Amino acid sequence: MSSRPDRAAISRLVLTQFRNHGRLELETGGLPVVLSGANGAGKTNILEAISLLGPGRGLRGAELGEVSRAGAEGGPWTVSAVVETGAGVEHRIGIGLEPGEGGRRLARIDGRNAGPKDLAEAVRLIWMTPAHDRLFAGPAAERRKFLDRLVFAAIPEQAAVASGYERAMRERARLLADEAPDRRWLSVLEAEMAANAVALAVARIEAVDGLQAAIDGRAESAFPKAILSLDGLLEARLRAGEGAADLEDWFAGHLSGVRLRDAAAGRALDGPHRTDLSARHAGNGMDAAQCSTGEQKALVTGLVLAQAHRIAGGVSGGFAGDEGPNPLVLLDEAAAHFDPARRAGLCEALLALPGQAWLTGTDDSQFEGFGAAAARFAVAPGAVARLA
Repeated sequence: MSSRPDRAAISRLVLTQFRNHGRLELETGGLPVVLSGANGAGKTNILEAISLLGPGRGLRGAELGEVSRAGAEGGPWTVSAVVETGAGVEHRIGIGLEPGEGGRRLARIDGRNAGPKDLAEAVRLIWMTPAHDRLFAGPAAERRKFLDRLVFAAIPEQAAVASGYERAMRERARLLADEAPDRRWLSVLEAEMAANAVALAVARIEAVDGLQAAIDGRAESAFPKAILSLDGLLEARLRAGEGAADLEDWFAGHLSGVRLRDAAAGRALDGPHRTDLSARHAGNGMDAAQCSTGEQKALVTGLVLAQAHRIAGGVSGGFAGDEGPNPLVLLDEAAAHFDPARRAGLCEALLALPGQAWLTGTDDSQFEGFGAAAARFAVAPGAVARLA
């Protein structure tokens, strides 16, 4: 059992035929987990396997068939985990690929078949990869995806809202490409887009406001405070005081009025799929996009830590009672671009989290700040060994 009874954790993880791991078993004792080894050893593969315990395609966004171990010894993959909830309860979660070409994902929780919603409720996941190291200098789509991952970890049902919006938007674009599109069906799709778009915008605003309050309220630490803002058509109207129901009506009418424009473009030019997240470094006032890679990574890490604490504390509208579930935090190449002081601060911050953290790095010495309070493993191709 975990040495921290209030920490949700994976106490046992088993991978079979997953990426370069034919068979892997890890016993963590519920502690934070450090995976160290050379590039290409399979560290990120382990984090990816954990990320697939939730709904969706995981931290790499791979197709299900892509993660099966290659070669003559390969076969359908499985991932299973014993997850401690932090309340003296364990859940056994197993996922895998159905045998045969074009197999679908199978999932079970405590021996019963499970769907995406069940997985989302059972395991809350937040992750950060090297792709996020310069998040604020990269494309807006990556920032939206990152923000929505934070939102979905707190309120899983928002993932279905986002999917509904994307689905209706794609179908509308397909209809607009017809010479004589069905106007009645276009109106139905635009109403569906509007309802989902406003719900998504509201959730994003609540997430950003909650994160900002958490950031402003915490003590100074190794991670700089960020000043966050959202730039989006619907978010701006909500900020200006427009009611959600009125905004739905307005956006549905707007979409109807710009059909010719969107048909010419081949896509919808307005909506939450165009929203951007921006940040400034509160300490020096610099736009995050202009900060160094290390400072950008520190700002993003601060957002991950803040959201993990928010979820555990019970995000408004998401949970009954005063406390929520403890999320698992996955940090790939966690210490890259950090100096020794910030690496020590990272270990301290992760030990204070109510949920378990899994970290990777090329050198175990990067995580000396954990002392004996982490389970440390050396990862080599096809082999994982516990470090003393």
